[in-house]
Amino acid sequence: MIKDQWISFIHQLQDDICAALEKVDGKATFQEDKWDRAEGGGGRTRVIGNGAVLEKGGVNTSVVFGPVTDMMRTQLKINGHSWFACGLSLVIHPYNPFVPTVHCNYRMFELYDEQGEVIDRWFGGGTDLTPYYLFEEDAIHFHQTYKNACDQFDPSFYPTFKKECDEYFVNWHRNKERRGIGGIFYDYQRPDENKDVQFWMAFAKACGYAFIDSYIPIVEKRKETEFTPENKYWQEIRRGRYTEFNLVHDRGTIFGLKTNGRIESILMSLPPTVRFDYNHQPVEGSKEWELWQACLYPKEWI
Repeated sequence: MIKDQWISFIHQLQDDICAALEKVDGKATFQEDKWDRAEGGGGRTRVIGNGAVLEKGGVNTSVVFGPVTDMMRTQLKINGHSWFACGLSLVIHPYNPFVPTVHCNYRMFELYDEQGEVIDRWFGGGTDLTPYYLFEEDAIHFHQTYKNACDQFDPSFYPTFKKECDEYFVNWHRNKERRGIGGIFYDYQRPDENKDVQFWMAFAKACGYAFIDSYIPIVEKRKETEFTPENKYWQEIRRGRYTEFNLVHDRGTIFGLKTNGRIESILMSLPPTVRFDYNHQPVEGSKEWELWQACLYPKEWI
């Protein structure tokens, strides 16, 4: 079954990403917390913290299902008898301000009629980078890795999904300020005669494993960089913007809350320390200001 193939892929991806992150940290290990959802399904939450490099992070998988509720019909615009969703969601918050935060998510959703037949199926996912200080070579490496992954499947994917990412991770209430420097993001990709189920599963696999190639080298390069309390302060200011997006705009957070998801797993994405200073403005021309400007105006990195 398609569901079984997808679940197997997601769990293997979780194992492999956790191993790569433990290796680059060199101290901390992931702790697993298995949970059940009363309405159907459950998940494996894996968290890491207080490491040599990783201050807080999680690599979570979930396999959840249940009947379509009236609330889902009205608020999520989902019409059908029952549904299934499986995915991996990852957020890593490093301790060092010169190492970027990263997020990725890959998922499949199915909708069924009363006979249990699939009436809708779509794939979504993406990976995006949130640096606190801008290193152009890191941004180029990150984006190039995902362009290479996309180009194996369709040369139109990278520019299309990069733009989707730039227009999704936005704090619209802050004059269109982006959460970071983007990456790729795609949603509601339904198989058809040209790009079937196996195509989208293979694409998700390529992008999922590109996380290791795109992010780990950046961590290795920046994790020993010396930093000051002022650098940490700026990191916490920017973490505030990250928190705002996740609580106000993020579809995954909203879906989890509306479907009675596990709150600890949903809010795992929030940073461990954060600042909300009144009207904080970086000094023009500073490194902090340079990063802020990069978030205001999306850039073609490659």
